[in-house]
Amino acid sequence: MRSTRSLEVGTGLFVLLGFAALAFLTTQLPSSGLKLGGAKKGYHVLAKFDNIGDLKPGAPVSMAGVTIGEVDSIKFDPKDYKAAVTLRISNTYNQIPDDSDASIATQGLLGGKYIGIGPGGSDMYLKEGSTIPFTQSAIVLENLVNKFFANFANKAGGDSNSGSSASPGDAAANGKNGDSGSNAGKEKQK
Repeated sequence: MRSTRSLEVGTGLFVLLGFAALAFLTTQLPSSGLKLGGAKKGYHVLAKFDNIGDLKPGAPVSMAGVTIGEVDSIKFDPKDYKAAVTLRISNTYNQIPDDSDASIATQGLLGGKYIGIGPGGSDMYLKEGSTIPFTQSAIVLENLVNKFFANFANKAGGDSNSGSSASPGDAAANGKNGDSGSNAGKEKQK
């Protein structure tokens, strides 16, 4: 009786510990927007994109493969119909040229989105409130697949129509040409 009671308590504690670990890990995902710990320091810059795909606040911002910050917020700008993405970059990286470019990329084939910054050549640097002038939107996999299948369908439809697209007048002309050619050949043989 006593051993089953301790087994039940041990199992219950194990399950609670598992749920606590799961809750902690989900708050640490870039897409969750929840972070444990104090506010991180850094300066904020703005980048505007035509399409951000499934980029989420908390996604990493990297340069040359090194994480230098994270996406702080994403809003829609009704003036130019673009997504306004605010990036928080660590104060350690305070010498990024102000003509750098930002692009949205995917971590692996099916991974989450992140922003990669490519360095520019300016002697002036990004600072609090700067705007990154050159951006490249996310490549949305669904759009690429749709374009591929649309092109494939158009080519398949175009090939099947090319052989049977001749009008009855064309067939008659082809028949006459074929007959005249064969008749001319017969006349030469005589």
